Amino acid sequence: MRGREDRVKASITRGRILVAASITALAGTSAEAAPARFEQFSYEGRAQEQVAAGPGEYRNPILSGYYPDPSITRVGEDYYLVTSTFTHFPGLPVFHSRDLVTWNQIGNAIDRPGQLDFTGLAVSKGVFAPDISYHDGVFYIVNTCVGCKDNFVITAKDPAGPWSDPIWLPFEGIDPSIFWEGDKAYIVNNRAPDEPPRYDGHRAIWIQEFDWRTGKMVGESTQLVNGGIDISKKPVWIEGPHIIAKDGFYYLIAAEGGTGDNHSEVVLRSEKLRGPYIPYAGNPILSQRTLDRNRANPVTSAGHAKFVQTPGGDWWATFLATRPYADDMYNIGRETFLLPVTWHDGWPHILPDDERIAFVAPRPKLPADRPAKPPLSGDFSYVETFDGSALGRQWIGVRTPEQPVYRLEKGALVMERGAPMGDRQGVPAFVGRRQQHHVATISTSLRYRPEKDGERAGLAAMQSDESFLFFGLTRIAGKPAVALYTRDRAKTDTLVASAAVDPKQFVTLTIRANGGTMAFDYAVGGTKATLVSDLDASFLSTRRAGGFTGTVVGPYVGSQ
Repeated sequence: MRGREDRVKASITRGRILVAASITALAGTSAEAAPARFEQFSYEGRAQEQVAAGPGEYRNPILSGYYPDPSITRVGEDYYLVTSTFTHFPGLPVFHSRDLVTWNQIGNAIDRPGQLDFTGLAVSKGVFAPDISYHDGVFYIVNTCVGCKDNFVITAKDPAGPWSDPIWLPFEGIDPSIFWEGDKAYIVNNRAPDEPPRYDGHRAIWIQEFDWRTGKMVGESTQLVNGGIDISKKPVWIEGPHIIAKDGFYYLIAAEGGTGDNHSEVVLRSEKLRGPYIPYAGNPILSQRTLDRNRANPVTSAGHAKFVQTPGGDWWATFLATRPYADDMYNIGRETFLLPVTWHDGWPHILPDDERIAFVAPRPKLPADRPAKPPLSGDFSYVETFDGSALGRQWIGVRTPEQPVYRLEKGALVMERGAPMGDRQGVPAFVGRRQQHHVATISTSLRYRPEKDGERAGLAAMQSDESFLFFGLTRIAGKPAVALYTRDRAKTDTLVASAAVDPKQFVTLTIRANGGTMAFDYAVGGTKATLVSDLDASFLSTRRAGGFTGTVVGPYVGSQ
């Protein structure tokens, strides 16, 4: 794969241009108000669990914050990984690694407005659980767009992109993945069972041949699993299936129990591709649901795994899990973890049901990769100075863009007013980065002069269309002010606090997050003050807000 390095670099450059053309297109503009100028954006975060990886060790999670539903594939000595993004745009980030531990984002598979249209969709709709694979010189991502046209496949000769427009596939359900056997391909996914559902969450796993040359499904579909590993116990939401072939058996691994703290990973096997599949007596092969709920620094909701084998023959699993700060509350979303897979008596094992997922573990036996820029795991910080012609590929907005809303100009991010946040039919003038730590400090400096009451520019922290906050400059009763507004599963904002400011000066805004609380500082003309010191921010947790995403924080320009 090293021989492809020049082509990869060229493709990455193309990807940057596509991101510039797409993420800059996040909403309409307004001639009524002057644009906001953001001079920089800084982030510093640390994990609640203070651990250090020593020589020969790595740190979990390998992707911190909102990177759920990981899928991985290997091509030679190179590994590629993709995660869910729902209606965030650009979507489906693609990562590269050579050691399974250090990951660099090389592109976004959904990076131009013409690929998918998220108009009208809630934040937690859109693209769910992508699967990446490789065959005959081509990369494949098969995926579900909930609220669009359901299931599709996109392709690329280079994982950095560009990726093709979707080819829509005519089958029901979610979470498709491709199993390659020789020159044939099969799609396995979650569908409705071949009988009336017996209970809420009763689903099934099906397989059908996929003609990769024509992009069409062929032949009959076959139900492989009905309900889960033991339908008499009413298992729910069997999903995220993958098939691997090893030592004369086909192994079907899948998530079971839903994406909350009952999440788990199970395995079945068969001597024939279309079954019958026999469940492993030692299931689940991964879960944290039996552990003490009051344990310190818990990892919960583990599941949705995919296996990969190294050139040396070792097996590893990427999977999602969460790190709550209290009572299964986490604001940062579901994250990507890594653990080794061992085989005993013909069955794979990830972790005993009563053993905690380790934050530090021995590294894979692979040469160390170059450091990630910026890092994606552990404690780290970065500063975005808005130099150059485009934002980095980690920046995302909400829903499919149509008209430009930002430009980079003389070291500043310049943004016009867009649709109000929470308006599903529009696209907010919002670009953000994932909050990747529960303990984090996020800051920006801006100049903005609102012309009308309700116009605003500053920082937004968004979990969903009905759960977010705004902290920044606005006008209240005809006077400029710095203000904090929240929306807690609601259609309207609540003003928490405000203070008069001079709109002629730069204002520095700082959010200090600490688990389920946040503090809000501002500085004008060298004078610093705290607007709110102890806000209950648990409304930004998945448990309270609902959905499947994590908090995204960044510059926002809009109106009330």
